[in-house]
Amino acid sequence: MDSTRQQKIARLIQRDIAEILQKDMAEITRGTLVTVTAARVSPDLGYAKIYISVFPFDRSGEMLDKIKEQNWLIRKTLGGRIRNQLKIVPELEFFIDDSLEYIENIDNLLSK
Repeated sequence: MDSTRQQKIARLIQRDIAEILQKDMAEITRGTLVTVTAARVSPDLGYAKIYISVFPFDRSGEMLDKIKEQNWLIRKTLGGRIRNQLKIVPELEFFIDDSLEYIENIDNLLSK
């Protein structure tokens, strides 16, 4: 169960990383729609799991690799944005959220 503080920090990180990916990292995400679907923060606020959804789905792996390569830059930019709210910038780990792909697959199976 996440504390209120964890939930607030997770929402802050989710919003800021979404803006970073849309504005500051636009050259990396060009041609795809990358959405930050969730962020989960550890109790000590030192570690964050970021879940992203990528459309088109077939580029998910490629996009995840590009984002992981730029993890240090994303973390640095995030640190500049949240420096007044947190003492330390959490370590970021990115994961693919494939729930939308799963939903689309179920819809296709039901329509047949």
